[in-house]
Amino acid sequence: MLSTTPNSGMRSPSTPRSGAASPRLSFDTELLRAYMKKLLQTTLQNATWPEPRERERVKAWMKEIGERVKERMIEIQPRGFKYIVMTQINENLGQGGRADMVCHWEDSDVVAREMFANNSLICICVAFAVRTI
Repeated sequence: MLSTTPNSGMRSPSTPRSGAASPRLSFDTELLRAYMKKLLQTTLQNATWPEPRERERVKAWMKEIGERVKERMIEIQPRGFKYIVMTQINENLGQGGRADMVCHWEDSDVVAREMFANNSLICICVAFAVRTI
């Protein structure tokens, strides 16, 4: 049977939740975004794109940033969410940079994005908090 409701296939069906009186968990994206901005600035402020033989430094920066953002997410809200952090660093050759990702399954799922650029490199960090309970 076809539905006449616009965009009816765009949302998952609502699922009844037990304990409806319990408050929904929320994640403070503004707190995380401020942390991400400061972290990217302090980590990469004086960084330069390395020579080909030193590319392991870029991997180390991405790993450090990703781990520290995830640790901060756990500090902000230790329970009730799964966390995904993606960090990308590219050489700045004058191109633009932008990252937007939205994958919201519930109203309490959130995404935070921060970008840093200097004359040598561009870093984009995207963090998801997906509610599990």
